[in-house]
Amino acid sequence: MLLAQKVYKVTEALPDQERYGLTAQMRRAAVSVPSNIAEGSARASRKEFAHFLHHALGSLAEIDTQVSLAENLGWIRDSGITADVERVRMVIYGLIRHLKKEPKDER
Repeated sequence: MLLAQKVYKVTEALPDQERYGLTAQMRRAAVSVPSNIAEGSARASRKEFAHFLHHALGSLAEIDTQVSLAENLGWIRDSGITADVERVRMVIYGLIRHLKKEPKDER
């Protein structure tokens, strides 16, 4: 959620002509990350949850690419989003690894 909030704030600085372009894409991708995590956690199986986590990883890759483009165009600078994306990516990978482990028998 914090990453999505940060993306929303950073995209306020993008040019007005990007409102329906890069700004909208970055915001959709940013909202997609926690949304996929939430939807996956409500699913019935670990496999389904992992599937939605992979969707969240795809959205993180989109954010990473879009931030790089905005930085290369000089529209944003030193936003810290790239580091945040990497931290979230590592957390999601850890969760996927955890979900792929066989659940312990709790007898």
